[in-house]
Amino acid sequence: MNERSVTPCEQETRQLRAEAIAYIRVSSKTQNHATQRSAIEKAATVRGDTVTQWYSEKKSAKTVERPELDRLRLDARAGRLAGRRLYLFRLDRLTRSGIRDTLEVLEELRNNGCEVVTVSDGFDPCGPSAEVIIAVMSWASAMELRAKNERIAAARERMAVEGKSWGRPKRMSDEVIAKAQAMQEAGRSIRQISIALKVPRATVARTLASQKVRSASAR
Repeated sequence: MNERSVTPCEQETRQLRAEAIAYIRVSSKTQNHATQRSAIEKAATVRGDTVTQWYSEKKSAKTVERPELDRLRLDARAGRLAGRRLYLFRLDRLTRSGIRDTLEVLEELRNNGCEVVTVSDGFDPCGPSAEVIIAVMSWASAMELRAKNERIAAARERMAVEGKSWGRPKRMSDEVIAKAQAMQEAGRSIRQISIALKVPRATVARTLASQKVRSASAR
């Protein structure tokens, strides 16, 4: 029996399917996307896909109003993602702001012909019981985020009561900054100041530049 010939429409759909897209997100500027990107590339290869377009950002998922997510949704509504797979590392990379937001974004993507695949969640977002699983996961993710914010707020309050400052300790104390400023005024270079004070050059340069801006704004 002869195999049925593939129509031009089917060929185009297969080509689009092979050219997948991915959305990756981390919350902190100090984090990177390497882990998510590697996992997604491996999963896509197994499915015969190649990720040709990445939407990546470093933003909290407290809200769905994020530049790259907005761009992704806009492209979906414009039909540019129809017939393609969208890879996520986990569903909470897309949203962590509650069940309604998660289901709304997923429905919008699916209604515009985009198939969503999560790499690490262990279920098919397009399966028969997907909405129930998604609802439970979204609720758990939102509760986890709320608990994290409550812990941070409690820690800030405790440190304020103890008279301590929040955040990373300064690389240069006020005394060291004063010495660096005096050395700079004496004509010493950033490199010389860095060696003398045993502080990285980038830190010295950034701190002295910041002090100049503060002094100028205080005038």
